[in-house]
Amino acid sequence: MGSNNIERLNIGIFGRRNVGKSSLINALTLQDIAIVSPIPGTTRDPVQKSMEIHSLGPCVIWDTAGLDDPTELGEIVKRKTEKVIESTDIALLVLDIEQGWGKYEEDIVEELERRKIPFITVINKIDLNGSNNNLREVLTSKNIDFSEVSALRKIGIDELREKISKKAKEIRSVTKLLEGIVKEDDLVILVVSIDPETPVGRIKLPQVQAIRECLDTHAYTLVVRDSELEKALSSLSKKPAIVVTDSQLFERVKSLVPEDVMLTSFSILYARYKGDLKTFVEGIDALKKLKDGDRVLIAESCTHHPIEDDVATVKIPKILRKISQNIGIEYSHGRDFPEDIEKFKVIIHCGGCMITRREVLSRIGKAKEKGVPVTNYGMIFAMDSGILERALEPFKYQLI
Repeated sequence: MGSNNIERLNIGIFGRRNVGKSSLINALTLQDIAIVSPIPGTTRDPVQKSMEIHSLGPCVIWDTAGLDDPTELGEIVKRKTEKVIESTDIALLVLDIEQGWGKYEEDIVEELERRKIPFITVINKIDLNGSNNNLREVLTSKNIDFSEVSALRKIGIDELREKISKKAKEIRSVTKLLEGIVKEDDLVILVVSIDPETPVGRIKLPQVQAIRECLDTHAYTLVVRDSELEKALSSLSKKPAIVVTDSQLFERVKSLVPEDVMLTSFSILYARYKGDLKTFVEGIDALKKLKDGDRVLIAESCTHHPIEDDVATVKIPKILRKISQNIGIEYSHGRDFPEDIEKFKVIIHCGGCMITRREVLSRIGKAKEKGVPVTNYGMIFAMDSGILERALEPFKYQLI
């Protein structure tokens, strides 16, 4: 799991053309991984590099194109660069000390602040002109955090890494998957489905993550298929603290797990871990009010080929038809997400295990701006099985 890009710190590098973004990446990573050229606009498409950086750990660094290309192609490139912002955990806004501060920088700072993305402004090329006090005064007056470096000469790079590391620790204080639910010596039962959607020879990321967190917590973990759950429960001498199941197995599992044992799903755990639990719960209320002619977006971050009994294209539509027969359903896949979401009455999002937390929160933010309720797969399966309240019991104090 540690090598998975979804769980790595995503650092986006932004700025005008030829301010030294690619040189900065090379300096931070101590590798020549980004193409460096004096020709403005050398980087056209966003390029991601996965690596380990001393004091930061596993990271994905995004090298983006300049935002000041006035050509028609530049507009296309700019849209791609803006897309990177959606998955960025920490942004580095690079300035050329001689070009200074202008509208391009104002616009990107406004966007970063709107999305609540922490950022550091990096004044580059101080070896060429170290006396631009005006730029420092402008940034200070705007209360903007900045570092001064020469990416080419490797000046100030260690200090910049430390600043990034400090912000990373603040981001990584976000709740873990099982934090506050599982403690030392607890017994945790994980119920997994092995179906055509399951990767061959592996289990899904949320299941791997839950196992690892139980190990870190010094809890005991029992992993079973739903067909073995009843036998497993009857053989235990210790009562489980919680049973976590695939959401689509709620209907079968709910009758097997004793009422005094907490029961939830991987998708609902992810609603808290990557999304906004309260928002997703509120989305269920809107879902129950759907009527004929309403449109729903099902956002699936995986890009697998739909199977015969697919969750997104078969099982969830069946649930929706119990609410109203003639609901219009549209889909988004992978990192694609429509801009015109105001046409939907509700958005039903997957657990989000294949995209970053920042991307999930960005989508929720867009939905809130347009007044569109959002929920997720786990919530809708729990609702359909009549156990939503029970499935939310592990999080009751966070929903007050």
